Amino acid sequence: MKQTPLFNILNRVDSTNNYAMAMVHEGMAKHGMAWFAREQTDGKGQRGKQWISEPGSNIILSITLQPSTVFISNPFYLSATVAVACNEFLEHLTEKKFCIKWPNDLYRGDRKTGGILIENNYSGGKWNWAVIGIGINVNQTLFENGLQQAISLKEISGREDLDPAQLADELRAYIIEKFNAAEGAHAADLMMQYNSFLYKKDKTVRLKKENAVFATTIKKVNEFGQLITEDSLQRTFNFGEVEWVPEPV
Repeated sequence: MKQTPLFNILNRVDSTNNYAMAMVHEGMAKHGMAWFAREQTDGKGQRGKQWISEPGSNIILSITLQPSTVFISNPFYLSATVAVACNEFLEHLTEKKFCIKWPNDLYRGDRKTGGILIENNYSGGKWNWAVIGIGINVNQTLFENGLQQAISLKEISGREDLDPAQLADELRAYIIEKFNAAEGAHAADLMMQYNSFLYKKDKTVRLKKENAVFATTIKKVNEFGQLITEDSLQRTFNFGEVEWVPEPV
């Protein structure tokens, strides 16, 4: 029987996360297996948003992972591990500084380079699989309206030789390496790494909760994935509870 390779290239797909999850349901997924798409017609972003990517230009990648004990004990550690791995990978590649915008967008300065979306598979209350969806702008330089803040690795590095498929395979291997190392690591060290990359750490930003916009200072993200901020009082926010509000021009 022919073995499915760990890294697979799809020419066109609705969503690599959908494809990877279908492989999970069909019993054909393996730990560390990944699918890269040259074109995605219905990509997923956070909070139901669409991830739009120019065909052939970017990393569109989904990886299937079987959570180990350290992640089952606290699911946010998986999100933090993947975000830290992606951030480090981008820094090594470009020799530039990147940051993680809570909970797991990848930023260069105030401009978005990529994002991570994790979807999970449970049965009988057991967390069996995580599908890690990653989108990173590589060679795209023109972005649709509303994406003016987007920026690509080509623009950041000035390089013309970036191959999205090759980079996706290298990123997959790096994430697996970090995933395996996390089993023996201390949770405090992981969160220290995550917070060292945290976007706008110790800076005042504007957030919106329901209809109220307020200024507050970003302090850290705790081990449960909650954002901690401080102004006249210390605040704790769950993912999806607040929105970032751009600074007025």
